[in-house]
Amino acid sequence: MALPVLSAVLLPALMATAAVAKEPETRTIHGWVERIQILPEGIPLKTKMDTGATTSSLNALNKEKFERDGERWIAFDIIDPEDPDGKVRIERRITRFVRIIRHDGEHQRRPVVSVGLCMGTHYREEEMSLIDRTELNYQALVGRNHMKGIILVDPAATFIQPPRCDTTEGNGDRDPERGA
Repeated sequence: MALPVLSAVLLPALMATAAVAKEPETRTIHGWVERIQILPEGIPLKTKMDTGATTSSLNALNKEKFERDGERWIAFDIIDPEDPDGKVRIERRITRFVRIIRHDGEHQRRPVVSVGLCMGTHYREEEMSLIDRTELNYQALVGRNHMKGIILVDPAATFIQPPRCDTTEGNGDRDPERGA
């Protein structure tokens, strides 16, 4: 009697383990703070790798919404990583707006744009919400949407995966799951 019960419990666990073992070894270990690169602009930033955040966010100052070819766009500045008194201007198409509930219970409506990030050898283009992060330690926060399936975070490590995507083709190692 014990064998069928044991099989019913262990078999699904063993199958799940076998499925995980068949996944390609594309995941890399990153520290909780890393250097990334925004592409195609090639802007290097220090970032917090945050497994608790669903969506990534990016510092955005002097936001100006405008229309281009019938679509909503936004231009914004980030602090120049080479010159803390300087700014770098970026333009992106707005993909949507998100409503964020902050820790204090207040709501924010943030524009969301698609941003390509080079993280170690991985390149992934995903959504980032735009918010003023100047009071925070890092201009970017990389959430699970950019990390899913390719990055594991070591909370005891920092700066172990410098950005090194193949920028000659402008892509690095693309995510096959998203058709990129």
